[in-house]
Amino acid sequence: MKKIILLTLILVCVGSGSIQAADKKLSMLPRYFPDKLTAMITPLAAYLSSETGMSFEPVLTENFASYEAEVLKGNIAIGYENPLVYVNISEVHEVVATAVKGEGGDQFRGLIITRPGSGISRITALKGKKVMIVSKTSAGGFLSQKLTLKENGLDVERDCILSVAADNRQENVIISVSIGDVDAGFIRESALHKADEYIMPGSVKAVVETAWLPNWALSVHKNLSHKQKDTIQRALLRLEEDSEVLKAMNLKSFIAATDSDYDIIRTLKK
Repeated sequence: MKKIILLTLILVCVGSGSIQAADKKLSMLPRYFPDKLTAMITPLAAYLSSETGMSFEPVLTENFASYEAEVLKGNIAIGYENPLVYVNISEVHEVVATAVKGEGGDQFRGLIITRPGSGISRITALKGKKVMIVSKTSAGGFLSQKLTLKENGLDVERDCILSVAADNRQENVIISVSIGDVDAGFIRESALHKADEYIMPGSVKAVVETAWLPNWALSVHKNLSHKQKDTIQRALLRLEEDSEVLKAMNLKSFIAATDSDYDIIRTLKK
């Protein structure tokens, strides 16, 4: 197997203990490299600190599993995560807003990518192929594609040879496909060009868009008071499209959301 040169992860440790009024952690599911994640959530933490009178510190976790673990331990007061991870943590967090972006608005979908000349031009051609996914808890980098493959008569875990991207990074899926370590990759649609600076131009192409899912959740710990949750939600809904916060997150807006909006994901998990 060819070696992939990966950027060094700079991990900001998340402290343990209960949520304190003056010291709250804000984090995001780590689907990109640390520098990009930091740039995405730092303006949000500063904005919510200013607008709510609470203090929010932006932190990163190492991978999807560590993100879920830190949330479930009560170490993250505000989280931004894909719908599948939200459902996994919803016993301790509740959604207050859904992200809106791109053509899908409050929905998003995945992509199946491959190298030009791979011979993979349709979904059924993935049978028996080596496929890299972001993570089995990635909505745009696994669940969306899993649903579409099922609709086309394929069981992704039985019919494909799966591997998981290093650190659950979308970029690492793209890099692996571009250098031929795998036959195909599953990524979120909006991540298609996230690794352009690391790969040869034209070395990756999209094969098909996959199933639509409810967009990412902005969730808060259930231990926060009703007043605190409402203050956070109202601050999010006030954001305008040209704000630095939404620009950094590549979003158009947030809309109000409730836990039941993600019941479709619970059904799909079953």
